[in-house]
Amino acid sequence: MNLSVFRHYALSSSVAAAMLGGCGGSQPSIAGPGAMPQTFASAARADGGKSWMLPEAKSKDLLYVGDIYDVTVYSYPQGKLEGRLNGFYEIGGECVDAKGDVFVVNTLGGKIVEYAHGGKKPIQTLQATGYEPADCAIDPTTGNLAVTIFGGGSGGELAIYPNAKGTPALYTDPDFLNYGYCGYDDSGNLFIDGDNQEDAIVFAELPKGSSSLINLTLDQTFNDTGAIQWDGKYLAVGNQNTSNIYRFSISGSQGTEVGVTQLGGDAHWVHKFFILNHKVIAPNFYFIGSQFESNVLIFNYPSGGSPLQTISKGVKASETAVVSLAKK
Repeated sequence: MNLSVFRHYALSSSVAAAMLGGCGGSQPSIAGPGAMPQTFASAARADGGKSWMLPEAKSKDLLYVGDIYDVTVYSYPQGKLEGRLNGFYEIGGECVDAKGDVFVVNTLGGKIVEYAHGGKKPIQTLQATGYEPADCAIDPTTGNLAVTIFGGGSGGELAIYPNAKGTPALYTDPDFLNYGYCGYDDSGNLFIDGDNQEDAIVFAELPKGSSSLINLTLDQTFNDTGAIQWDGKYLAVGNQNTSNIYRFSISGSQGTEVGVTQLGGDAHWVHKFFILNHKVIAPNFYFIGSQFESNVLIFNYPSGGSPLQTISKGVKASETAVVSLAKK
C-alpha cells in the first residue's frame, strides 16, 4: 500500500496488526511520520458489543467521532457521551447531509453506512467500488454522495452516488493514483486530494455538472493529504501530519492561499476536521513522552490558537468527526 497518501491507514493498520498479534506473532514496522508505535496500539482497541444510543440523543445536536473501529457519539457542544455505533473495520471518513443523516466510510469493510440522526441501526448500506473507500462528502445542492476510493497501488477512483443511493457514476484522473479526502463547496463543486505515481500530493475539482476532473494547483506545499471542507468563503485544506489548516481562494485551476489556521495545544496529527459556525473540530493524535494519546479538540475558526474544549472520554484513536444537527 502506498503510505504517502493516507497516514491514518498506517495508524489503522498498525492498530489492527497489534490486535491480531501480527504475522507469526510479530508486529510489522510501518514507515512514515503517521505510523502508530505498536506499543501504544492497544489504545485504539474496539469495545465490541452492540451499538447503543440514549433515547434523548435524537433531540440534541450530536458530534460523531469516528474512532477507527467504532463511532462514539456526544452531545454538541456539551461533549456528553450519548452513544456508540459498532461493527466497523477501519473508519476512513464521515459526512452528514441536510437531514442530519450521517454516512460512515467503513474502509476495509468496503461499505458506506448511513444512520439517521440519533439512530443506532443503519438505515442504508452502500457497497463501495474499487479497492478501499477513503472519504465521503454530500453535495448540498443535490444530495449526491461523493466517495473517494483509495487504489492501494492499483489506481483509485471517485464515485458519485446520485441522491446518495444506488449505483455510482465513476470518475478518474490520469494524474491521480489514489484518491484521498473530498469536500463540496456551497455551489456543488467537488474538490479532492490524493497522490500520483511519484508520491506527490495532487488536487482536482469536479465542477458542478461536469463529467471530468480539472487538476488544481495550490500555492502551498503539502507532504500528505488532508481533509477538505468549504468554510463558507474559502476552501480549507489540511495536512494531516501537522496541525495546520490552510485556506485558499479558488479561481479557475489555481488556488491562492489567503491564510492559515494554526491549531495549538496538543494538536499534532489532525485527520478529518469539521468546521461549523466559526469552530473547527479536530480529531487528534499526540504523545506525552512515549505515551500515545488521542482526543478531539475544538478551536475558534479561523483564528485557531489554544483549544476551547477537549473531549477525551471514550476516545481511543480519533480519525474523523462530523456534527449532525437536530431538527428544530
